[in-house]
Amino acid sequence: MKEPLSRIDPTDLTLNDKLVSINRVAKVMRGGKRLSFSALVVTGDGNGHVGIGVGKANEVPGAISKANAIAKKNLIKVPLAGTTIPYGIRVKFGAAKVLLKPAAPGTGIIAGGSIRAVLEAAGIRDILTKSLGSSNKINVAKAAMLALSQLKEPKEELARRKPTLDKTAEERSSPAEEAEAEGGAVTSD
Repeated sequence: MKEPLSRIDPTDLTLNDKLVSINRVAKVMRGGKRLSFSALVVTGDGNGHVGIGVGKANEVPGAISKANAIAKKNLIKVPLAGTTIPYGIRVKFGAAKVLLKPAAPGTGIIAGGSIRAVLEAAGIRDILTKSLGSSNKINVAKAAMLALSQLKEPKEELARRKPTLDKTAEERSSPAEEAEAEGGAVTSD
């Protein structure tokens, strides 16, 4: 069962906003084309918090301000292992597939486009990435966010799984071992 995501309060953090792309979109109406703008913004504190937002408006500044507000609402906490991620992950969002792999210190961010913006905002400094499938900037950024949101802290995950491992070990023990533990003899029929 999925745990509900707890909202991160953006007022506690010093966030840096980065405009990734602006797209002019046209809607064909009876009298001609109606132009509008969409903006993709990534925000993060460089210390494990990152969020993305897509805003649409008739003017560019309005689209950017809407995207900033949405990005601050959609903040997530990313588990970091030093300057990289704890383990590799591959995620699909729509037609965009993203592969993230941890890298040795000093490697830098090997990424392009909107993945780089998301990782820099999160504070990841050493990582290897590959964008597979679609090159749509919005879907690639959302795939990167999905990948980062699915990462778990290895120690916490191990602690969560440990009790279930102990239970399965007890269930697997044979009747002979249980009888020896009680001090009785085992007779086979």
